[in-house]
Amino acid sequence: MTTNVAKILVPIDFSSHARVALDAAALLATRLGSSIEVLHVVDDPVRSGAWSPDIFVTDFHDILQDLLDHARARVNRFIAHLPAGVIAKAEVVSGQPAQTIVERAGTGAFDLIVMGTHGRTGLSHLLLGSVAERVIRTSPCAVLTVKDGVRHEPPHAVHLASVVV
Repeated sequence: MTTNVAKILVPIDFSSHARVALDAAALLATRLGSSIEVLHVVDDPVRSGAWSPDIFVTDFHDILQDLLDHARARVNRFIAHLPAGVIAKAEVVSGQPAQTIVERAGTGAFDLIVMGTHGRTGLSHLLLGSVAERVIRTSPCAVLTVKDGVRHEPPHAVHLASVVV
């Protein structure tokens, strides 16, 4: 594992967990002199099986483009609060979230992924799965997961022991 963290990938889903992850990544980037890429993956309804070949959609590409445009606007609002001096860019793509995050981490030569986790357990975890869990298992780089808990600690309290290599 490299000790130099020059590039940090921050996948977001607009949840409070993602906000905490972005704040943690911004703190790390400031302290380490790293750049951040904020990534939002629009779940492709065809690839995920939400729209089957039995469903006729005449303007699928227009609908997907509208979803991407809307997500870009939300990402820009989401990152607007980043502290001055944090070098960040935003990317919005369509695909299957976990797979797309891992692919982007590899092709972009990222050193670290910082992402939120919902901490689902039981039936909801079984049915919905965990994007963070799948990313951790297949990531080409270290992954730091953060959870928005009841106790709101300031970003400086992020425990680096959570880094999975």
